[in-house]
Amino acid sequence: MKMQPQQLMEMKGVKPIPMLTAYTCPVARGLEQAGILVILVGDTVGMVEMGFSSTREVTIEHMAYHIGAVRRGAPNTHIIGDLPYRTDRTPEEALTHSRRLLAAGADSVKLEGPKLEVIAHLVANEVPVVGHTGLTPQTAKNFAKVGRTEAEAARVREEAQAIAAAGAFLVVLEHIPYELAAIITAELPVPTIGIGAGPDCDGQVLVINDALGLGDYWPPFSKQYAHLSRSILEVAETYSREVNSREFPNNIIPFARSGSE
Repeated sequence: MKMQPQQLMEMKGVKPIPMLTAYTCPVARGLEQAGILVILVGDTVGMVEMGFSSTREVTIEHMAYHIGAVRRGAPNTHIIGDLPYRTDRTPEEALTHSRRLLAAGADSVKLEGPKLEVIAHLVANEVPVVGHTGLTPQTAKNFAKVGRTEAEAARVREEAQAIAAAGAFLVVLEHIPYELAAIITAELPVPTIGIGAGPDCDGQVLVINDALGLGDYWPPFSKQYAHLSRSILEVAETYSREVNSREFPNNIIPFARSGSE
């Protein structure tokens, strides 16, 4: 059964929330079969799948396309869709673009930073919102850990509290000190989702390409559960060798289709 925002909120302090990103139908299908409760279709797709140098080049059209693909693969999973850079500049713009993502198949939307009026406006118009503070890639100048100084930690803490108060039902904490994430998690009435924020958050999210080892660079707070880039290289090299030797397609085992001879 698809998790609803209220159900996810009720998991705070009861059971950790596992979340992964996905951008394609087959990957989303695998995540749903594995029982992943929430899929984030993040604007990270721009960097890990589309080859952009930042997430700022991702458009609302890109996001709608990938959300649709993920929805077809995971019809019974809660899907969060990222609002791309500069699509949430005003409450009215954010609502228009959020409805576009919901129509594409998202169940909720995520936006970066303390855009409190925007969050309140979306919630008032029945759009479930996920907040995001700490490292916010759409506006960050680099990917250094955020919240290491006393002033910066206070800012992140205040932002998280304000985002929750504005109506967000989850708050993503990205690349902040573990101790700070633990304090924020204890203070907020809604679950926190950590990415590079330590074990004390109410849930964790990881970019699927990082988890699969698909790429040639991974953030220091990610974990590779496989190394698919290596597998792709090995498959391509073997295929090329078999084509050159004419072993392929002669070594294909015939597949008998149902109802065919």
